[in-house]
Amino acid sequence: MRRKTLGMKIFTVFNYAFLTLLAISCLLPMLNQLAISFSSSSAVAAGEVGLLPVDFTLDSYKYMADKPEFWKSLSVSLGRILLAVPISMIVCVLAAFPLSRLDHEFPARKYYIWVFVVPMLIGGGLIPTYMVVRNTGLIDSIWSLVLPNAVNVFNTILLMNFFRSLPKELEEAAYVDGATNFRVLRMIILPVSKPVLATVTLFVIVNHWNSWFDGLIYLNSPMKYPLQTYLQTQVVSTNLMALETLRDVRQIGLISDRTGKAAQIFLAAVPVLMIYPFLQKYFTTGIVMGSVKG
Repeated sequence: MRRKTLGMKIFTVFNYAFLTLLAISCLLPMLNQLAISFSSSSAVAAGEVGLLPVDFTLDSYKYMADKPEFWKSLSVSLGRILLAVPISMIVCVLAAFPLSRLDHEFPARKYYIWVFVVPMLIGGGLIPTYMVVRNTGLIDSIWSLVLPNAVNVFNTILLMNFFRSLPKELEEAAYVDGATNFRVLRMIILPVSKPVLATVTLFVIVNHWNSWFDGLIYLNSPMKYPLQTYLQTQVVSTNLMALETLRDVRQIGLISDRTGKAAQIFLAAVPVLMIYPFLQKYFTTGIVMGSVKG
């Protein structure tokens, strides 16, 4: 076993300290929002709420329960995830598998690689993208949130590199037995690719769950907004109210509304926090093996 030098020990300690501070800096805003959601409006108005609730109350969650817009947007986001994950996974896998073939198996591979890489480096821009979505009749429908992001180039390359790292002997034995390419993909490649599939699935879920801008530009009706778009509009409206008024009565209502927004923001993060522990064991393996140069 290799013995660690003093420099390596110092570097390890520095890394642990840095990552710990980074984790704490990411966790503190969430704890603050959680504390606000359980605190009274007067405590929030007085700026007394830090990381622990002050004058513990569930009023903000009662406020949230009476907001049909919140539950409607939550259902839209869940529907978006249920549609986006299988579509994106199927499309990315079917694109990554042929791109993972050797040059003599797929001579045109290097040309198709550029078809994927160039759009990743040079985007078409917001206006052309909007025109494509509009001209295909997707405006004001949930498909405008799903189909434009179905093919993620980064996820495709991650899958491609993982497939290329698998031993060729597995495939060759199946081909000798007369298996087709689709059968090899379904019976050989996918069962041993659980780490990268779980990683890409997590990426797709987080990307669609946190996306808010596409809902703002593609959907005309606020009742069709996904959860993050709804929360973004609520935060903006709260900030505008704060700028428009200095009267105490309205400020009290604004602070009360703020505790409700904190409850909604915290609950919006819960689904991803619940999913991540189940996929975490595959996450590191998928990233490391999928990042090998293809």
